[in-house]
Amino acid sequence: MRVDLVAFDLDGTLVGRDTQLSPRVRACVAAMLAQGTASCIVTGRMFRAAAPFVRELGLRAPTICYQGAWVVDTESERRLLDRPIEPGLVREILDEFTPDDLHLQLYAEDRYYCERSNRYADLYASLAGIAPIVGPIRERFSNRSATKAVIVTDPEIAAEVELRARRRFGERLYITRSYPEFVEMLDPAVDKGSALQYVAQRLGIPMERVLAIGDSWNDLPIIERAGIGVAMGNAPVEVRERADAVVGTVDEDGVCDALERFVLR
Repeated sequence: MRVDLVAFDLDGTLVGRDTQLSPRVRACVAAMLAQGTASCIVTGRMFRAAAPFVRELGLRAPTICYQGAWVVDTESERRLLDRPIEPGLVREILDEFTPDDLHLQLYAEDRYYCERSNRYADLYASLAGIAPIVGPIRERFSNRSATKAVIVTDPEIAAEVELRARRRFGERLYITRSYPEFVEMLDPAVDKGSALQYVAQRLGIPMERVLAIGDSWNDLPIIERAGIGVAMGNAPVEVRERADAVVGTVDEDGVCDALERFVLR
């Protein structure tokens, strides 16, 4: 089967914790683009944090950010899709996860906010390459929507936080994990899979001709919805078990294994 669109997760898939694209990955993506295969990034990152990688790789298809809450025209940077959390739910998130309780970050207009600087804020900023705006967030979001909410905590606590969020909000929010330290909450209509389907439709490409590659729980919607769903070798076992194929780890340039096997001619 011919692949016409390749959707890449970013962190843990294209780049590791050093956030650097390897020469082999750059070369494989360049070869894919040269043969006319379209490609997009599908990430939980802010657009500002994803854009440098989009530009470095020369991708032109729309960029999917914030787990699918935003779809952005890569060239004009115009938002094609924007699905925020409504203000009432933002207030409920602030009530459930107070800044004194856990490290909570709220996002709006491609910026993110937190109550104070600490090791969790430092961890997130080191991965995103963008610093937060620090200060009281309850007042700032008292009657304001948010693109997403993220709790950053220790991995052993994050699973408990995820369960707590699911008990409180049920299906009123989309709740997922990207890194082991992150619990992310978004509008219930959001996930990477629905955003990828939106992009594929804009490009006139059936989902059967889409290959999606990811490494974490938040990538399951693209892995399961694409014609070929590929899990990285560093993905959790429950993600690997639900993929059509498993390739090498991010440190082994597993993305190139997938492209060489399914895409490059």
